[in-house]
Amino acid sequence: MDQLVRAITSDGMVQAVAVSTRDLTERARQIHTTLPVATAALGRTLAAASMMGNALKDQAGSLTLQIKGSGPLGTVLAVSDHLGNVRGYVQQPHVDLPLRPDGKLDVGAAVGSDGTLTVIKDLGLKEPYVGSVQLVGGEIAEDLAAYFVESEQIPTACALGVLVDRDQSVRAAGGYIIQLLPGAGEDVIAKVEGGVLAAGAVTALLDREPSPEQLLRTVLSDFAVEILETAPISYRCYCTRERVERVLLSLGAEELEKILAEQGGCELTCQFCDRVHRFSAQELEELIRSIRQGKSRRS
Repeated sequence: MDQLVRAITSDGMVQAVAVSTRDLTERARQIHTTLPVATAALGRTLAAASMMGNALKDQAGSLTLQIKGSGPLGTVLAVSDHLGNVRGYVQQPHVDLPLRPDGKLDVGAAVGSDGTLTVIKDLGLKEPYVGSVQLVGGEIAEDLAAYFVESEQIPTACALGVLVDRDQSVRAAGGYIIQLLPGAGEDVIAKVEGGVLAAGAVTALLDREPSPEQLLRTVLSDFAVEILETAPISYRCYCTRERVERVLLSLGAEELEKILAEQGGCELTCQFCDRVHRFSAQELEELIRSIRQGKSRRS
């Protein structure tokens, strides 16, 4: 079962969060039929969005992480609720690239280093918070660390990883975000950097033991760590027929009449879960009628 763990060091100098996301990344792979490099890019983005969304704590809150690079994948997008449950998609899921010289998936080339990383925090207020930074390299983890430093002025270490097995299924996935709190000195920075280097690749750690708590304790081995929260997370889409109806209603009567005349009905596919919502000619006529009745009542 996928899990999120939030922690703080006993000296109050470092806060950290980690996730294991193998199951939800595999679910995303199956929904979108992604090839390995797309699986890795989407999986990293889902893990990052989960950790950031869980930090909101507002029950109506949601966080969107959007990566638009110059590479062949196009847009990679993930949305998290306030608990850390996520959904997402990659614009071009069937991109296939050669492995890097070190044998790893070339996520940086697939995403592209020229582009933007955008974070949208919707807390149910009139306007959401939007922060955007230029991509550093397209590998996502260092791009996210740059976002925290530039947009939120928080020194951050971030690692994200997806290990794809020979049959293209997800073998391990997850990551961590470690942030310095006000008052952290050079000694604390050195201990964090040393721990990150000594721990090594996040996928290797999660492949051995898919425990986000153990992941944090390994990376922060020079600190006493207090666990603040442990929570299950999953791939969760909130699309419903009622929501799709509202989208259709927002098009207006004239646009719906055009669809009715040209197609006799319509099908809308959710970009997050690929569920198909079908509306017959009769159902479209009822929606058009409800729009026109609403207008006549207002007039």
